[in-house]
Amino acid sequence: MKKHLILLVCILFAGTIFAQQHLSFKGVPINGTLQEYTNAMVKAGFHYEGTQDGVSILSGDFAGYKGCTVGVSTLKNLDVVSRIAVLFPNKDTWSAVLGDYEHLKAMLTEKYGTPSDSQERFKNYTGNYDNSLVMYALEDDEYVWYTTFTTELGDIELTIMAGTEYGTACVRLSYYDKANSEKVHSAAMDDL
Repeated sequence: MKKHLILLVCILFAGTIFAQQHLSFKGVPINGTLQEYTNAMVKAGFHYEGTQDGVSILSGDFAGYKGCTVGVSTLKNLDVVSRIAVLFPNKDTWSAVLGDYEHLKAMLTEKYGTPSDSQERFKNYTGNYDNSLVMYALEDDEYVWYTTFTTELGDIELTIMAGTEYGTACVRLSYYDKANSEKVHSAAMDDL
């Protein structure tokens, strides 16, 4: 009986440890309140820019790129960090933004292995990738360009999107922590 009790305690303890594992961003587990995580990002070298609509905005260098913007988000009624998004600097040519995307995709593949999903195409644009036409396609949301990596702890998604200034584009890298995303999903389901 004593062996069974010890085995049960070990199983419960192991389950508790696994339940507390989180995807990491810049070496910091994606967990805690918005304020706690923001403080951890400041300690990791980012500059706090402010909070808007439940998203903490930071700036700094990431993965060898200078001048990145990082958004840390929670669900307003559940102050648990579940998503981190990095916006890399705007580019004004298709070749420049595609170069950033391909470079980051290669680095992520080296770290996380083969992507679980990848789609890279324009919806209604064929032919030579003329810079001005491609940049308009990005503005008009006429493209699908992303790669997803799925891990035991969450998902990482790399995508190209229209930039913050007209005629520009940028790469966005998003981290979705599985454990906290499930908490957010559960809270959202409770609303229904």
